[in-house]
Parts: sequence; C-alpha cells; structure tokens
Amino acid sequence: MHKRKKQVCDSWRMDETYIKVKGRDMYLYRAVDKYGNTVDFLLTKRRQKMSAQKFFNKAIGNNGKPRIVNIDKSGG
Repeated sequence: MHKRKKQVCDSWRMDETYIKVKGRDMYLYRAVDKYGNTVDFLLTKRRQKMSAQKFFNKAIGNNGKPRIVNIDKSGG
C-alpha cells in the first residue's frame, strides 16, 4: 500500500549544515514547516548554490509554494 506524505503548512524554515554519514562529511539541506514536519531534505557531497536552488525548486514542486520562507544566516 502506498502511503501519501502528510500535508505541510505554508510557513517553512530552511537550513543547511554538515553532518557525518558513514564517516563522511555530507552537506544537508533541510526544510521544515512551522510545526516541525519535514518538508524535504537533500544530502550532497559539497555545498553548491545550484544544489540549494534545485532543492528549493524540488520542495516547492512536491509541496506547493510556501507563503513565507525563513532562511538561516549561515553566510554564503
């Protein structure tokens, strides 16, 4: 049986950070709604502007356009 993903609200928080996966550093892009539900995520080997843009477009494509997006201030 295919289970549909739970609906997320239209207020998102997006962040990016490094995490270790099987001993290797990976870059995690993550979007969560205001209730803490995961909107979408992406793991990459490197931090790249194109990866962030593709991730954001994919999140919108899968969940609809958010009303507001808060982004962390981790430099760029």
